[in-house]
Amino acid sequence: MTEAKSAGTATLTVDGKTVELPVLAGTDGPNVIDVRRLYAETGMFTYDPSYTSTASCDSELTYIDGEVGILRHGGYSIEDLAEKSSFLEVCYLLLHKELPNKADLEDFQDTITNHTMIHEQLRNLYSGFRRDAHPMAVMIGVVGAMSAFYHDSTDINDPQQRLIACHRLIAKMPTIAAWAYKYSVGQPFMYPRNDMSYAGNFLRMTFGVPAEEYELSPAIEKAMDRIFILHADHEQNASTSTVRLASSSGANPFACIAAGIATLWGPAHGGANQAVLEMLDQIGDKKNIPEFLERAKDKDDPFRLMGFGHRVYKNYDPRAGVLKQSADEVLEELGARNDPLLELAMELEKIALEDEYFAERKLFPNVDFYSGIILKAIGFPTEMFTVLFALARTVGWIAQWKEMIEDPAQRIGRPRQLFLGQTEREYVPVDKR
Repeated sequence: MTEAKSAGTATLTVDGKTVELPVLAGTDGPNVIDVRRLYAETGMFTYDPSYTSTASCDSELTYIDGEVGILRHGGYSIEDLAEKSSFLEVCYLLLHKELPNKADLEDFQDTITNHTMIHEQLRNLYSGFRRDAHPMAVMIGVVGAMSAFYHDSTDINDPQQRLIACHRLIAKMPTIAAWAYKYSVGQPFMYPRNDMSYAGNFLRMTFGVPAEEYELSPAIEKAMDRIFILHADHEQNASTSTVRLASSSGANPFACIAAGIATLWGPAHGGANQAVLEMLDQIGDKKNIPEFLERAKDKDDPFRLMGFGHRVYKNYDPRAGVLKQSADEVLEELGARNDPLLELAMELEKIALEDEYFAERKLFPNVDFYSGIILKAIGFPTEMFTVLFALARTVGWIAQWKEMIEDPAQRIGRPRQLFLGQTEREYVPVDKR
């Protein structure tokens, strides 16, 4: 790991006592005040609910500047990676912090391709779920159960086992996700094929059937690969922080990734593109758009314009422009512009972009807006949207897990609290209360 550079000190005065705290500088982004000695020197903690002003770790993987709309992996812009790379090339970059040469990429692709099958006994686990179980519940259960089947990649202190676990999770997640869908619709499981791309293989396992050859659309395959790239990693978000916190205890990688999937399931995190389609259903018709835009401007109205703006990006979401291109290509390929819901989405985008209220506040369509449209057009049910997010984000989680385990300074996570409960009091027997 690269060492942080000193950027001076910050002076804190508490109860007449002055403490000098180191200020550290990364290679990009804001400096941070190192408060690790604060409790020892002052007897106080910092207070930062949701950790929105706290750097919980140092990392070399992903850099975000939300003010100007920057997202980079290993120094490479997301726009360049989405345009010029494949998802597996981005996976290699996140795992090894460098882009692969041709030979390295071919070896990596072979390794992932040849590990896409899952243990046959895991197939039996699916039948233990109700047919109407949410596919995210299935994902959490199956991924967590992998630790019971792959004992040769659970020793986190062995570098080779760590790498095997990374490869297995990246390779097997499309199979696990596709089978969750197949189980929910009562269709036969489709086994992976080694002569297809990562995205193409997933599409075939999801929508193919044994009775006929699956015809893969290049435009849809490309769009799927782009969606995977654009969701691969996003710095220290809720699910990634969960994976890091779980792994700090020494838990095996499969358990840690299952924890990440569980966190992603929350509608405030991974369910945003599903919320876009639910909002479009609520609007119902193009003629209703002006009314709902006015409602979105009313702070007292609970209606919110989903898929516009972003908590991190205060400017344009850099992933959205890339995905808009794919959305146009997919809709053209499938003739899906005749779908009333998708026509409504395109009209909403047009009107909202021309509205001064949203333009002044930089409430532009984000990645969730376009990914929801694409996935709907391809034919994924809305309950599969978060599953696809989990599939793509697995590489980010496992790369963050690997980076943390390899950091000699890592310790078990232990947030503090500001206690507001009762102070000590006498116990009163039940017959005297």
